[in-house]
Amino acid sequence: MNWSVSVMAQGDRVMSVEEIVALADAVADRSGIASGIGTMTYGAQIVVEAATADEAVQIAIPVFNSAAKAAQLPEWPVTWADAISEEVDDS
Repeated sequence: MNWSVSVMAQGDRVMSVEEIVALADAVADRSGIASGIGTMTYGAQIVVEAATADEAVQIAIPVFNSAAKAAQLPEWPVTWADAISEEVDDS
């Protein structure tokens, strides 16, 4: 089953437009979008395949961290993650 997983990391400075655009580019191959312009967080919503919501989050966090690294973002801790199945999201 496909899951849409939202992940957020929080840090100590405001994120720029350029940084969030770089994150969006890094998650694009996972049907992803990015957020966080003008905030002290950056986040992304990505699509992963998993059997359960918990498994989806476990898969998505390393993908998110890799995308943040590829976008050369600060290595901030993940402070929130949530998954919703595409079946629920479509209804």
